[in-house]
Amino acid sequence: MKLTILNGLGAVDPMEWDALVGDESPFLEWAWLASLEEARCVTRRTGWLPQHLVLHDDGGRLVGACPLYVKGHSQGEFVFDHGWAQAAQRAGIAYYPKLLVATPFTPATGVRFLADPSVDRGAVVRELGSALRELCGVESYSSVHVNFCRSEEADALEPLGYVRRDGYQFQWTNPGGRTFEDYLSSLRSKRRNQARREQRELDAQGITITALRGDAIPDEIFPTMFALYRTTIDKFSWGHQYLNAELFDLLRQRWKHRLVFMVARRQGEIIAGTINVEKAGVLYGRYWGTFEDVRHLHFNVCYYAAIAYCLEHGLTRFEPGAGGEFKHLRGFDACPTQSMHFLGDPRLADAVRRYLVDERNAVEREIGWLDTQTALRRDTPADGEPT
Repeated sequence: MKLTILNGLGAVDPMEWDALVGDESPFLEWAWLASLEEARCVTRRTGWLPQHLVLHDDGGRLVGACPLYVKGHSQGEFVFDHGWAQAAQRAGIAYYPKLLVATPFTPATGVRFLADPSVDRGAVVRELGSALRELCGVESYSSVHVNFCRSEEADALEPLGYVRRDGYQFQWTNPGGRTFEDYLSSLRSKRRNQARREQRELDAQGITITALRGDAIPDEIFPTMFALYRTTIDKFSWGHQYLNAELFDLLRQRWKHRLVFMVARRQGEIIAGTINVEKAGVLYGRYWGTFEDVRHLHFNVCYYAAIAYCLEHGLTRFEPGAGGEFKHLRGFDACPTQSMHFLGDPRLADAVRRYLVDERNAVEREIGWLDTQTALRRDTPADGEPT
């Protein structure tokens, strides 16, 4: 197989690339990644230089690939290594630039190494994983980070000297319900009453929430959704604008079939909304914004409306993104995530390896504790009333 480095997905046929993606994460698809490049959201200037790795067989057929970026910082990754960068600086080790295999700005688990079904997937992962290591030596990159990867990829990378980092996210899994009342019945009584109260308060203010999906999304609503995205960025001191209006327009043109907007209106006027992505039975919550501060609006638009949508359309899982322990109070349980890391400097590698042992143990304990505190009922008494 022949390995090539590309500075953009414009050099790859979209159908060839997406044939490798298949039913995997929508954020690996050509339209998403190429649109980020065309809109200049990922460039050297923004600290995300595309350097994708692709593998071709002897006949020139694309058989493997991974989305790769040279990073000049650690923003937008959601697997936080700022402490490692600070430790490297104290030791006189240059931490940036580094290599990142990931989907930009997206904390969603999925394969990170794409392989044609006709080839040995394990061989592709090992080939690309080894090439990434070699790039560190040849180009003086400090490290390689493979974020939110699959367990089988982690297993293949470990013998190559990569170390595993564990984390977790709060996700909602459909236990087989069909209606929102089924969701409410799955909650413990305290949380069920809380959800109903939060919905009643929104109803009392005359606010309605509508789901807009795919071709049913009006073209003219995209600027409004971008403006809503900007409200959250502007509201918080830690907010960082990764996306721009040009990207939203490109998504309107070529990726609308993946989008689901939850739109909140009062007297016909849009006051809030969320941007979600749907594929293969999974809904991914990405961005939220509001033009007004309304009590409980966030929970209703971001979570209850999305869960109702999943139930209506038979989706199996809702991944609302990183952070937010308040999700746990509404039936989202902690689900493990993994990332793999190779650090070139042996001193830094040894320190990180020892740190990760303790961190993995802590994450395991925390997931176990969260499971005991779940908002979901675990049994049903004889009278049928959920606990």
